[in-house]
Amino acid sequence: MSTLDLTLDQEPVRVRRMEVITGDVGRRTWSPEEKARILAEAAVPGAVISEVARHHGLRPQQVFGWRREARTANRVQEEGMVFAPVVLDTTPPPVAPKELPAIEVRIGDTVVRVPAGMDGATVKTVLRAVRASR
Repeated sequence: MSTLDLTLDQEPVRVRRMEVITGDVGRRTWSPEEKARILAEAAVPGAVISEVARHHGLRPQQVFGWRREARTANRVQEEGMVFAPVVLDTTPPPVAPKELPAIEVRIGDTVVRVPAGMDGATVKTVLRAVRASR
């Protein structure tokens, strides 16, 4: 006797009624305009995806899936979000600059020249992008 047998009723139960639901009954469909509006709301700086999803009766995974679909289909439906490739120019400038950069960083054969006064967050972002592209 298995442990499963101990949990089941020994007496058979007669089923009186059984419903079988077929098709897409109960599933909502969202128009592209509705999806775009929800994605735009989720793209606002400081917005929390789970709160936006809950507000519209969705799961966060649906919103993330819609964002992924928009990126893969090359359809930018989110306001303010643009995806562009990063292109690195590793050729040296034809003429030497008049002012020397405050910092010059060499990563392999790539040189990043940082002018004086550049904020640290921008420099950090550029260096990460260069490092990731290698």
